[in-house]
Amino acid sequence: MNKVIFFVLFIVFSVSAFSQFRSFNDIFPDTDQEIRASVFSESGYVKSSRRTSGFIILGSGSSRLDPSIVTNVLNSNPGYFAESIMVLPGNPGSISLLDIYNALGNISALGGRLYNSHSKGRPVPLFENATRIVSERNTNTVRDPAPASSLPQSETVFIRLNDNNFGNTFYRGEMSLIQNGLRYTMTNFRSMSYLFVPVIREGKFVAQLYFEPIQEGVLIYSAAGADISDFFASRIHVDSAISKRLAVITGWSADGIRQNR
Repeated sequence: MNKVIFFVLFIVFSVSAFSQFRSFNDIFPDTDQEIRASVFSESGYVKSSRRTSGFIILGSGSSRLDPSIVTNVLNSNPGYFAESIMVLPGNPGSISLLDIYNALGNISALGGRLYNSHSKGRPVPLFENATRIVSERNTNTVRDPAPASSLPQSETVFIRLNDNNFGNTFYRGEMSLIQNGLRYTMTNFRSMSYLFVPVIREGKFVAQLYFEPIQEGVLIYSAAGADISDFFASRIHVDSAISKRLAVITGWSADGIRQNR
């Protein structure tokens, strides 16, 4: 009898724990099957385009994501937009928001991550190195902290990335708890320049990441936008420039989460 009672309680607890997580279909109802297959693949779903070309943003419209997750990017009036959706498979609850927060704290791991360079014909680091800095005014390096034991409601960090194309670039990273997950926003607080000429001005590159433990594992939704002058847009492949940065940042966060499993 005791074994039966224990088994029933175990089933009830398991069902209750499972039901507290949304499913992918709850968040993205009626998603095209081809897109859904990409979302659950190793590299996830990634698409980029000029915003004016009729680009369909999956994170808005019928999506059950908090609207601010997309509008934070669109409010910067980007001429170019990229979107990524990925699900890291796993048991519901095996990765907590604290695990995700600690993964995002490892800023130095952004350095050295590779992307396929068409101009060089081989994989190269997008960011030669990545460091946490004191503030917008004080760019002295500070070490990444040890893993936290509790999750703050919000936090702001400052980051320097030695970009393969733009040299030293500077970002403000803002973390907050929203809806059922954790939002992480990266915004450039200094202009991104090529040969000392500003290409993306201050506050005109925004990358927005949203993480939520779901029934199938962990959802990572990412969006990025940039406002680039027509002069430079006609000379560089902007769609690729934005999407590869989003892919590298998303991959960094995904690998950090995987290591916390």
